[in-house]
Amino acid sequence: MTPWTICRLRRCVAPGALLLAIACAMSAGPGRLARALGHDWRHIGLDGLCVTEGKVKKTASNRLSVDVPKMRAYVTQWTAQSIAIRFAYLGGTDQKSRLGSGETRLQFGLKLRAQDPCNLVYVMWRIEPQSKIVVSIKRNPDEHASAACGNHGYENIKPTKALSVPDLKPGDSHTLRADMKNQELHVYIDDREVWQGILGGDAAALAGPVGIRSDNVHLEFDLKTEDYHGIHPDYAIACKKETANSD
Repeated sequence: MTPWTICRLRRCVAPGALLLAIACAMSAGPGRLARALGHDWRHIGLDGLCVTEGKVKKTASNRLSVDVPKMRAYVTQWTAQSIAIRFAYLGGTDQKSRLGSGETRLQFGLKLRAQDPCNLVYVMWRIEPQSKIVVSIKRNPDEHASAACGNHGYENIKPTKALSVPDLKPGDSHTLRADMKNQELHVYIDDREVWQGILGGDAAALAGPVGIRSDNVHLEFDLKTEDYHGIHPDYAIACKKETANSD
């Protein structure tokens, strides 16, 4: 049983939860994303990310930026399975990478329950040829490294509710948020629910952090995660780099 599994099972509130909430409220930045999400959400800076592939930079205005064909990262702090990215879309990258299927896709999104590169949940905003949200479970129970699973094990989940999403043009800004509670997932764009569905027991059984992913897009962004209100180990999650391209 992993520490993430233990944390999921222990639902009681830690004695210092109130003090932690007060501290988070006092430290919350003045940005629009912080105000929109409230004091139970914390800002994730570059030092709170493990970038396993590609590169994430800090901008002069203290935002994060990605402008490489492929980027994968996860949050190294203990959080709930709720993550939000407020982004400015700046177009496609100059160079493009192909997926394992051979397709070149412009997309970015959020990772949930990222146990490893072969077992996790993706909430992806596909930009071209059609702007849409696609939720997938990548499940390879016996494989735990990209070199082993490649692009195998994907299952796109049919929503119980889905709405159209904005077309993205360079310069557009939005907030994409994903909240997963047990088997149920809700996805929001600018506080408007655009996707809702049941992911099933296999997805709920995955144990890992939240994170982000991009393919062939240039973004500037702020990242927020919801605080975990149960008991958890008080240390950073180890950063494990990938030795092979992920998909």
